Amino acid sequence: MPKFYYISRDTSGKKETGIEEGVDQEEAVSRIQSRGLIVISVIPENNEAFKSSVSKPVIKDKIKQKRNSISADDLTLFCRQLATLLGAGVTILKSLDIISKQVVSKKLYLVVLDLQKNMESGLSFHEAMAKHPKVFTDLWVNLVESGEASGNLAVVLSRLATYLERDAEFRGKIISALIYPGILLTAGLAALFLMAVKIVPTFAEIFKGFNITLPVLTQILLKVSDFLRFNMITIILGIAGIIFAFKKYVKTKTGRRNFENFKFKIPVFGEFFVALNVERFSSEMSTLLESGVPILYSLEISERSVGNLIMADIIRKVKEDVREGKSLREPLEKSAFFDPMFVQMVSIGEEIGELPQMFKKINTFYQDYCEVFLARFVSMFEPFVLVFIGGVIGIMITGIFLPIFEISKIGG
Repeated sequence: MPKFYYISRDTSGKKETGIEEGVDQEEAVSRIQSRGLIVISVIPENNEAFKSSVSKPVIKDKIKQKRNSISADDLTLFCRQLATLLGAGVTILKSLDIISKQVVSKKLYLVVLDLQKNMESGLSFHEAMAKHPKVFTDLWVNLVESGEASGNLAVVLSRLATYLERDAEFRGKIISALIYPGILLTAGLAALFLMAVKIVPTFAEIFKGFNITLPVLTQILLKVSDFLRFNMITIILGIAGIIFAFKKYVKTKTGRRNFENFKFKIPVFGEFFVALNVERFSSEMSTLLESGVPILYSLEISERSVGNLIMADIIRKVKEDVREGKSLREPLEKSAFFDPMFVQMVSIGEEIGELPQMFKKINTFYQDYCEVFLARFVSMFEPFVLVFIGGVIGIMITGIFLPIFEISKIGG
C-alpha cells in the first residue's frame, strides 16, 4: 500500500509528523484526521518531483499574472476561495496549490508559493503568513491561529472573508458617495480658473482701446487675473510644497495625532470621523470574538489594526482595565469617546453573553449612520457648490460687462 509523509498539528498546536498508509492521498488524510489531528500537508513518499518544485518555485507558463501589486480584492478572493476549499475537505497545501493557479497578481502568486514552501518545512499556516506582514495583517494571522487551534480554520476564514467583503463594500459606498461632489467641485473650479486666465485677459485687451475708467469690480477682477497668470508656477509650486510638508508632518507621531484631533473636532464632520473609527473597531471585534479569540487578545489585535492613534490609546486603556477585572462598560464610558448607546449595547452584550452579536449590531448601526450622513452631505453639497460657482461666475460676468455698458453709452 502506498505510503505518505504527513505534517500535522494536534488540538494544542503541537506539530506531529509521520508516515501514513492509504490507497490514495484522500484515504491517508481521512486516517490522520480520524486521530483528531489537523492536516497541514500530505506528500507521497517517493514524490521527488513535487519536493523539488517546492524548494525551487518557478512561475508556470500557463499562469498569466496581470500585475505586481496585491489589491484588497485579491486578498478577499484569496480568503473566500481558501475558506471554500477547506470547508469542502481539501487540505491546506492542496487548496493553496489550486488557488495559485488562479491568482492574477504576480506578487500574491509568489506569496502563496512561499506559504506552501514554509508549511512543507514544518511551519503552521499562521506562522507562514506571519512571514509576510505587508500582505497579511495581525487580524489575518491571529484569526488563522485561532482557527488552527480550534480545528475550525474553514469557519474562521469564512468569517474573515465575510468581514473583508463587508468592509470593502462599505468603503466602496463611501468612495462612490464622494466621487460626484469631487467631480463637481473640480469642474467648477476649473471653469473659474479658465475664465480668469483666458477670458478676462481677452476683454482686458479690448478695454485698453477705449478711454474709460474701469469700474472697481472690473479692476479687482483684472488684478486677480494678472496675479494668477503671472504667478501660476509659483502658486502650483506653493500648493505642492504645502501638500508635501503636510504629508511629512502627518507621518510623524505628533503630527498624526494632532491631525486626528483636528478631524474629530470639526463641527458636524467630527462626529462622522468618530463614527468611521467606531465602525471599524466594532467590525473587527465582532469578527474576532465570533471566531473564538479571547476578549483581551481581541482588544490587543484591534489596538494594533484600528489605524487611529487616539482610538488605539483608548483601546489600550480599555484592555488594561479589563485585564484588572473590570467590565468593558467602565473604561468605555470613562473614555468619553464612545456615545452612550454604544456603551449600553456593549454592557448588555456582556451581561447576556452575546458580545460578538452585539458588536455586529453596533457595526450595522454605524455603517447605516455613515451611509445616511454621506447621502445627506451629497444632497446638501451639490446645491451649495452650484450656488457658489454660479455666484462667482456671475460676479466675473458682471465685472466684464460693466465696462461694456460704459462703452455703449459713449458710442450712443
